[in-house]
Amino acid sequence: MIDPEAWRTSEKAVKKSQRYYAHFDYRTDLTKCWDYISDPKKICKHGFYPFIHYRKDMSKYSAEKGGMKEKYRDICYAAHIDRCIFQLYNFILNERYNEECVRLGIQDAAVAYRTNLRKQNNIDFAKKAIQFILDSGDCYIMIGDFTKFFDRLDHRYLKEQWCSLLHVDRLPPDHYAVFKNITGYGYVELTDLLKIHGLDDNSKGRRALNEMKHVSSPDELKKNGFRIQKNQNPGIPQGSPMSGVLANVYMLSADKVISDYVSEYHGLYMRYSDDFMVVLPHIGEADASYILMRISELFNGSDFPGLELQPAKTQYYHFYENRIENCGKTIHEKAGGSKNYLNFLGFTFDGVHVNFRAKTISKYYQRMRHKAKLIAKSNGYTKLGNHISKRNLYIRYSVRGASGRRGNFFTYVRHAQEENRFGENEQMGIISERNMAKIARCLKQ
Repeated sequence: MIDPEAWRTSEKAVKKSQRYYAHFDYRTDLTKCWDYISDPKKICKHGFYPFIHYRKDMSKYSAEKGGMKEKYRDICYAAHIDRCIFQLYNFILNERYNEECVRLGIQDAAVAYRTNLRKQNNIDFAKKAIQFILDSGDCYIMIGDFTKFFDRLDHRYLKEQWCSLLHVDRLPPDHYAVFKNITGYGYVELTDLLKIHGLDDNSKGRRALNEMKHVSSPDELKKNGFRIQKNQNPGIPQGSPMSGVLANVYMLSADKVISDYVSEYHGLYMRYSDDFMVVLPHIGEADASYILMRISELFNGSDFPGLELQPAKTQYYHFYENRIENCGKTIHEKAGGSKNYLNFLGFTFDGVHVNFRAKTISKYYQRMRHKAKLIAKSNGYTKLGNHISKRNLYIRYSVRGASGRRGNFFTYVRHAQEENRFGENEQMGIISERNMAKIARCLKQ
């Protein structure tokens, strides 16, 4: 267990509490407000500010649809003092959660948002899952995710799980104050704040807003005809420092039930936020079909409100003789049945070869091309006549920046290749080939 004082003074915790954006209060961090936020009596009476809400465009190109696939995510970010409070209670709950996982015997089930997994990351978790499949030799696999996971979390059930984690019948007053604000929170639209200050709803307008000492006061909002809206729906805000730990707390009972059930068949259950994998080794098709459908029923059942698996997005596979065979239609008529390879935690596995997921690579190329296009379009100069250095583009998007202090995507590529993690059949290095030439070509085009 981490000492709270050691956590409070750690460079990582302090840096996380320092945010550049403007909000309803003035900027602060853990070092400045610790005496206040660490006093439970003050938290009980604390008046939380409204969140600021905006919709983040997550649209991306889809080869299957032959065009852009629209996707948006609702993001809410907290006032500075509130963020520090959430960060502290995130730490408290994470410490309790880690202890509870050990007590329940599910230490290796949930692998997202954890603070005690010895600096492991997606590469390590993907390797563990793929190695388990390879070692099994013959197994059935289920990969799925939950529909609109964060948006559907039931508040009453979350409160029950929170109490269970603390081993209490009722939440302590300070925890209850945090719970009330993270579920029944108020929020203001970012677009409204931009209008108040006569700013455009674009990157330039948002930069100008964030350069202010604070965005507005509640009285100024009312004076300008805008209102604070109240969340009346299930779910918790994405963008809060507590979103990750509360997702894990919410899934405690579900993880225990599924993990124990899969363990009866000497299998593997691994969940990363709203994505999960189940592997059942050395089992017949009929038994595997029954067990995997039972897992679907458990997730979709009334014992775990808010959870829903989409059959069309759930994949079932049979691994044998070093190949992956999609067997979805034999297990569920609406299951996904088009892919004969696994997608999990950003990697693909076809039974022999391991590579980065196509979406992971395409996202890198989209961002690189977008930056290169902006430089080329401006002929390498800003509107003020300042020269735009192409060096930064190469540092950020090429192998040249992989060894730098900040690192980039190729730092991650190198970590995946370290010590031949995925064996002799990994193909991660392909993306690095002629990388510098590709950037140069994009700039010319």
